Amino acid sequence: MAETVTPTVDDTPPPASTRRERRGWYIYDWANSAFQTTVITVFLGPFLTTVAELAAGCELGADTCDGFVYPLGIKVAAGSYYPYLISLSVFLTVFVLPVIGAIADRSAHKKRLLGGAAFTGAGATIAMAFVTGDRYLLGGALFLIANISFGAAIVVYNSFLPQLGGPDERDGISSRGWALGYLGGGLLLALNLVAITLFDDGDNPQRTLDLARWSIVSAGVWWAAFTLVPLRWLREHPTVATLTAGGNVVTDGFRQLGRTMRQIKAYPLTLFFLLAFLVYNDGIQTVITLASQYGTEELRLEQGTLIVTILLVQFLAFGGALSLGALAKRIGAWKTVLLSLVLWTGVIIAAFRLPAEAPVPFMVLGAAIGVVLGGSQALSRSLFSQLIPAGKEGEYYGFYEISDKGTSWLGPLAFGLVFQLTSSYRVGLVSLLIFFVVGFALLAAVPIRRAIVAAGNTPPRVL
Repeated sequence: MAETVTPTVDDTPPPASTRRERRGWYIYDWANSAFQTTVITVFLGPFLTTVAELAAGCELGADTCDGFVYPLGIKVAAGSYYPYLISLSVFLTVFVLPVIGAIADRSAHKKRLLGGAAFTGAGATIAMAFVTGDRYLLGGALFLIANISFGAAIVVYNSFLPQLGGPDERDGISSRGWALGYLGGGLLLALNLVAITLFDDGDNPQRTLDLARWSIVSAGVWWAAFTLVPLRWLREHPTVATLTAGGNVVTDGFRQLGRTMRQIKAYPLTLFFLLAFLVYNDGIQTVITLASQYGTEELRLEQGTLIVTILLVQFLAFGGALSLGALAKRIGAWKTVLLSLVLWTGVIIAAFRLPAEAPVPFMVLGAAIGVVLGGSQALSRSLFSQLIPAGKEGEYYGFYEISDKGTSWLGPLAFGLVFQLTSSYRVGLVSLLIFFVVGFALLAAVPIRRAIVAAGNTPPRVL
């Protein structure tokens, strides 16, 4: 039997959060969702794929491209370059994010960490303005910096959640954050849609590519500008451990992470939930990340159709996050997430059967995604907050973020490999079913109330 680990932090409850502080926390979701929506979900996949195809010698605007690029001498199909980049970025975050979380737990200045990561990511996104012609390597490098920084900032951001409310409040707080994020991401995307409608020329593929690049840049500006609000409104909630910590917070963070890695076996049910989340959310994030590429390359849909569909997803996800949050109050977050995974399985099956060059069915499917998307993510985040030992929020959210907010690796890797072997995006899509089926089975096997108690926390009234 595993030895029980006694937390070495102050047991005194943190100061009650203020309404202003919670609003500041919500607004960071508004800020960073522009990157996930405009960059990850809509523009970056088709943009970098086109740049890679140009580097492979394909003609701009060609319907198909069987060429290859050779980053670091490795032969890669141009259509697989972006999925492989996603997998690489997440592989790197496996090493970066837990360390960031450990540093956040030891630091009395978490807001500085949040700002540093956010502004680094926003800066790399703005630098996409220089990705012209066939500079696919520059685009890939900037994406790696931006996506890793995005994940690092989310780790610090999520670690504030347990300090903002008690067990019965966190589902609502998390759901409102996600909901506001969908509104923010949707608003910027709507503005980009207006710009594309006014300035795009269907007979000029270079102009379409340029508009995509500047839409990506706009997300970096949005991200940086709105990050200033939470940096002003959030408060620090230092524990005794952070106030009495001596030495260098970075080296102390590495030591603390080492201790946590040795002690984590004392919380096997938390690890089991994390495993389930990493599996099913990898599937969710892959759908979000590659939906635009699937729509353009396989279904041959116009960029405007994709943006309208993503807008539909964003605004319906606002209501979906709040609705599933309300449902969680009645049946519990655990059961609500399980229900959402059943719906996700139906989404994958329907997406496989979508006809090409048919925008209406694609939009209908987008509406279904919007209803289920926000709730499944928001409730997973708040549910995990119940399973974290006190004082380890940053570290545990570092592991959690490996497959959250646009980061996934197994799904894009499977998708990219299947495409390279079959040249079929539809077959690649089917490979994602395994993530939802296995994730459902793993999550259903978690004794959630016992897991919360084992982590030393008080369960909410309804699970």
